[in-house]
Amino acid sequence: MDAGPDLEVTLVRGERALLEDGDLQRARRWFDIAYQRAQECGDPEGLAQAALGLGGIWVHEHRTAVESEKVRVRQRHALSRVDPRSPLAQRLRLRLQGEEDYRRGAHDGILRLLALTRESGDPTALADALSLTHHCVLGPEHGALRLELAGELIGQAALTGRRSDLIMGLMWRTVDLYLAADPHAERCLEELRTVLEEHRHLAAEFVVSAIEVMRTIRAGRFEEAERLAGACFERGVAAGDLDATGWYGGQLGAVRWYQGRAAELLPFLADLVNSPTLSPIDNSYLAALALAAAVSGDRRLAAGLLARLRGRDLAEVPRSSSWLIAMYCVVEAAHLLQDADTAASAYALLSPYAHLPVIASLGVACFGSVRHSLGMAALTTGDLDLAVAHLRGAVHDNLALGHWPAATLARCRLGQALALRDGPADASARAELATAAAEAAELGMVLPAVVGRPAPANGACHFRRDGRRWHVELHGRVALVEHSVGMAHLATLAANPGHEIPAADLAAGTSRPDSPRESVQPLLDDVARDSYRRRLTELQAEIDEHESMHDLARAATLRMEREWLIAELTAATGMGGRARPFAGSEERARIAVGKAIRRALARISAVDRVIGDELRATVQTGVRCSYRPR
Repeated sequence: MDAGPDLEVTLVRGERALLEDGDLQRARRWFDIAYQRAQECGDPEGLAQAALGLGGIWVHEHRTAVESEKVRVRQRHALSRVDPRSPLAQRLRLRLQGEEDYRRGAHDGILRLLALTRESGDPTALADALSLTHHCVLGPEHGALRLELAGELIGQAALTGRRSDLIMGLMWRTVDLYLAADPHAERCLEELRTVLEEHRHLAAEFVVSAIEVMRTIRAGRFEEAERLAGACFERGVAAGDLDATGWYGGQLGAVRWYQGRAAELLPFLADLVNSPTLSPIDNSYLAALALAAAVSGDRRLAAGLLARLRGRDLAEVPRSSSWLIAMYCVVEAAHLLQDADTAASAYALLSPYAHLPVIASLGVACFGSVRHSLGMAALTTGDLDLAVAHLRGAVHDNLALGHWPAATLARCRLGQALALRDGPADASARAELATAAAEAAELGMVLPAVVGRPAPANGACHFRRDGRRWHVELHGRVALVEHSVGMAHLATLAANPGHEIPAADLAAGTSRPDSPRESVQPLLDDVARDSYRRRLTELQAEIDEHESMHDLARAATLRMEREWLIAELTAATGMGGRARPFAGSEERARIAVGKAIRRALARISAVDRVIGDELRATVQTGVRCSYRPR
């Protein structure tokens, strides 16, 4: 190999790409050239430096069996050529041990070598050992140890003079604080950003961009999060990080989960789960595939994947940085399948980590508090008191995290658990479900149905009006929809399931089903009109009182409600306070009522597609309208 730069130049360029720029891809190319140069000229130290550089800054950077074995053979060969007492030999042993422990899901070997390296007094070897060890203890049980390692690495940076050691120390500390739900994690993130502004480091910037995606999902800004996830993927590719595809899948999975669209990910996850770029101890994508299959209704596939994941014992799944995510998906899939045994096993494994958030890898995506999974596991096993306690704790913890989608989902599940325990008419259950529905509508979420509640005898949809909004409930799902004439028509039909009501009667607010029925719900009956008039009198008194107290803001709010009530009464009544008749033929009534109902169905679908689709399939419009629940 005569052409090209010499060994020293290639080593310098490789180290600059790796340690200063964080450009993993470019560093690999230079170190590969350097290794070949060192072989040609018989330079054992150059061979060792190149072999070390090929390892990169992370553990398991080479994912395919061919590439990882090639690098391992080169590192062992380099180790055999240098003085076993030299710092280079020590660093090669650390790298080889770190890779081995990571593949086994262990950390005993690297911890032993870390202790020996501390005694050696070599600052560069110690910095390597600290970062490698940190990577091998990313399970939830090692939070305190990781923070110690990160802090020590930051201190070592002053001795090594390597900027990369400072960046890695700050990056590890930032990740550790997020994994621990530390309220000051963002302070450390800002410090890391400041360091990166002085000089770019592509690998660390990729991690920072992933954390930004996680924070945006927590804020409930799903469209923005999806755009940021695409940009994060591009950063990962530019840095040469093989986690780019997997991380993008995790971020997209979190967005789709909270949007109620997890089933859409089935083809993507089916491909990704067999990708050689995934870590050998990462089982989160297999668990996510099981969950997506369960959500889509493919129970056989979901059950098979869960069995594959459990193996002989769920406890044998390695405690990696993705373990909590895997358990989250296992619990949710088990709930959908009503697999109490798997749920009980997961509950026992997760219990020690109730105080932690479920975060993927180095801050890729967050699914809220572990208490949510504990609550869902208890719900699946039938321990409703325990489920309520955990889910109530999950709401609190998710609010503390600033994770609004997770808090909304936990609140929904809490309401469902209360309804199962205390009955669907329980005031607390209805309040939690209503609040969750309102929050979900605001965030663009679709909340899941409860599993385990006996379905209503006729599986009917129920409408309940609350001021300017309607509560629409179907099998545990609740949608909050603004009032409209079409919503009133649907409520009347839902109150008379299986009966045909003339469109003209719906339009006039005097709906009479084809057979007498006590539950007929006219658009605005005498009781409702009297209630409106009483409220108008109360509102005027309250407005006068607040104006006399100079509480103009409250008075203005009450005045808006009064004006709305007046408009409702005007629209629904004619001369003498009688129900306003619909002016026109049956055909005009058919057209007007049909349009109003279709607009209302579109509004319901925008809030909850499942309820909307069900109503579209069961509501018939025409000269005579009906609701026939399945």
